Amino acid sequence: MDEMFMMNGAERAKLEAQVNNINASFKQNGRVAKQELGKDDFLKILLTQLTNQDPTKPMEDKEFISQMAQFSSLEQMNNISSNFEELAGMMASDRAIGLLNRTVDVSSGNRIISGIVEEVGTGKNPEIHVNGKRYGIDQVVRIRK
Repeated sequence: MDEMFMMNGAERAKLEAQVNNINASFKQNGRVAKQELGKDDFLKILLTQLTNQDPTKPMEDKEFISQMAQFSSLEQMNNISSNFEELAGMMASDRAIGLLNRTVDVSSGNRIISGIVEEVGTGKNPEIHVNGKRYGIDQVVRIRK
């Protein structure tokens, strides 16, 4: 394992105590600790690492460049994920709009309701209005002319 990530038992115990204190303060303030790291967390770790490095053994350029490349990759993956979510929302809206004035069968509990789509709501989770009631686009089980 990389030298900069190796720590002895006392250092590990100190770090665990700090993490536990931070998590406890989150709970006291009504916040919940996340189970995943984001770009801000990555930058904080990198900054802390640079601040606390041994001046006689500074981080080598290749290590720093490697970590910055990882950060860049993380940022690009987050952007791609956001774009996919936006695209999925647009596709769902388009699907709902395509159902306007069509006869559909909608699943509602154990029942199937048939009717004409009278109105459509757009957005991330579009709804259709059939027989005066709202249904999610995911409840449509059959589409007819």
